[in-house]
Amino acid sequence: MSIPWIYYEGVRYSLSEELKPESTHPAFQFCIEWLNGRTEFELQTSGSTGEPKKIKVTRPQLIASAQLTLSVLGLQPNETALVCLDTRYIAGIMMLVRALEGGLNIVLVNPSANPFESIPDSMPIDFVALVPYQVEAILKSDHGARLDTMKVVLIGGAPVSEKLKTALEPFRAAIYSTYGMTETLSHIALQRLSGAAAQKKFQALAGISLSRDERGCLIIQAPHLREAPIVTNDLVELYPGNSFRWLGRIDHVINSGGIKIFPEEIEHQLQPIFSEFGLSNRFFIMAAPDSSLGEVLMLVVEGTLDKSLQQNLLASMKQKLPAYRAPRLIETVSHFVNTETGKVNRPKTIALVRGL
Repeated sequence: MSIPWIYYEGVRYSLSEELKPESTHPAFQFCIEWLNGRTEFELQTSGSTGEPKKIKVTRPQLIASAQLTLSVLGLQPNETALVCLDTRYIAGIMMLVRALEGGLNIVLVNPSANPFESIPDSMPIDFVALVPYQVEAILKSDHGARLDTMKVVLIGGAPVSEKLKTALEPFRAAIYSTYGMTETLSHIALQRLSGAAAQKKFQALAGISLSRDERGCLIIQAPHLREAPIVTNDLVELYPGNSFRWLGRIDHVINSGGIKIFPEEIEHQLQPIFSEFGLSNRFFIMAAPDSSLGEVLMLVVEGTLDKSLQQNLLASMKQKLPAYRAPRLIETVSHFVNTETGKVNRPKTIALVRGL
């Protein structure tokens, strides 16, 4: 087995030698600490199990999570991982741990919409983790075919739209949507999106036990995490064989006339309508107060839409969705508030909308 390396900005660094912090890049700092045997790390959660907070995790926990992924995906020493997510957060950190523990080479790229713009076309990549907006940007570029040269592509950090799932179905590479969070040290379930083996539901990894609480939210028991189960705020439908379908966040649920509506489910149904109108704007569903129903659905769109387009969009949604699931109002915001990892920060964006 050859000695793994890190490639960054045209320079290749050997992992067999003590890395010197030539770069202030947090990935180099993490690798140095890992190679020097650091045993405990502090991570910032995003709020999947409650209020965002800092948690401490141990080196053995990170190693166990990495080994689980390396095993299920069949990754081998000397293969090359593209690390293009923020390595201050769990998704980027776990890509580094998988590489360091699995003997993978690392191609390090600063987070951007299309990471392939920053590396030579001749640079072979076997394994990459991306967020949906990166996949969309890659598919729109001249680098789309590169995804099909990969052994494994992971997509996480936000739900994968139905439109993107359809675009990925013909690919031969093993492309997966992931389910996980900081508290689970990255993903604990995968959903294959490509090829004949494509799945409709998430499948838990080996050793992971799933159940639901009285709210219908997912409970995760994983031997490598901690003794107490992890109780999430994610509403799910559980199926035999340790698989599940994600419905949405319980803290996003809208009660309209006594009917509970999951905004994320409506957002999936709206994707084809947006495509019909040639719209690529980001959007989400939130509650608006109503004197009769208590709450109704309001569509929040990033950018500008003229009044005529808004009326046509409302009419189309009313025609194609059941009455109680069709948004009654549209509000536009010039720019959504994003989290540090590039996701839409719903609470802050909703507060912005309510302050308009």
